[in-house]
Amino acid sequence: MDKRELGRTGRHIGVVGLGAWQLGADWGEVGEDEALGTLGTAVDAGVTFVDTADVYGDGRSEQFVGRLIKDRPGLTVATKMGRRVPQEPSAYTLDNFRAWTDRSRANLGVDTLDLVQLHCPPTPVFSSDEVFDALDTLVQEGRIAAYGVSVETCDEALTAIARPGVATVQIILNAFRLKPLEKVLPAAAEAGVGIIARVPLASGLLSGKYDESTVFAADDHRTYNRHGESFDVGETFSGVDFATGLEAVRRLAPLVPHGMTMAQFALRWVIDQPGVSVVIPGARNPEQARANAAAAEAAPLPEATLRGVREIYDELIRPQVHDRW
Repeated sequence: MDKRELGRTGRHIGVVGLGAWQLGADWGEVGEDEALGTLGTAVDAGVTFVDTADVYGDGRSEQFVGRLIKDRPGLTVATKMGRRVPQEPSAYTLDNFRAWTDRSRANLGVDTLDLVQLHCPPTPVFSSDEVFDALDTLVQEGRIAAYGVSVETCDEALTAIARPGVATVQIILNAFRLKPLEKVLPAAAEAGVGIIARVPLASGLLSGKYDESTVFAADDHRTYNRHGESFDVGETFSGVDFATGLEAVRRLAPLVPHGMTMAQFALRWVIDQPGVSVVIPGARNPEQARANAAAAEAAPLPEATLRGVREIYDELIRPQVHDRW
């Protein structure tokens, strides 16, 4: 698998990683054997970067990843912190950071965390000198090797990129979310900040497997968060109305090259965007992990295809999401 530099971390990682949210919670039940099998298959397929968070299953995902890296040294693991407490800027203190990272270090079984990201914190946090001073202290203390941020909006990303210690920015980027291409990716490239592209399949919409009759489990965020009832609605179907997303997928289908699935097409589109360090699709089973990794082997999409994606976005998706995110 092709490797790219992960921003200011200095690490080089495979361009397709694995997002481990599904292995913790909020996507329906994933059993222990299936979770560990998914992780192992992803690594066998060339994945060298895994993204998790302390809140995914309240540590369950981190613990699975910890079991993986015990047997598979040399991987880069990013985790996230801050969503296990009420979302108030006052919670983002050095003492809390120490406690949160100590818990993640225990879950993952490591002395130093490779990369810790603020997990979509309240917007004022991005402008707080004290917060970033505290993160610098964690690096000095050896609790973490590098830090980044996970954001909801382009404005938050741009504020973070201006911080000299920020190594990476994680942002939603997919064929339904093109706004980061305008300013965020160019600014990150100029600053040497890595871009971790999350939600690349728009919560599965861009897999092409769903239709109007699809029903998701009650404990799946695609059921309970469609209107932002539990967290930012942009995390569910990228904030796109489900019916509109289905229509967009139908229009995208003729653009998919022969021999490629819709999901691989969506991942290849992300890989082809200048400035992207890694794309982190989730997977609920080994078959999905293997298929996702294969997107890295596909040829870059032709310019005409990229223009086609833009045209569908401009017509159907942009009016819904562009101003907000």
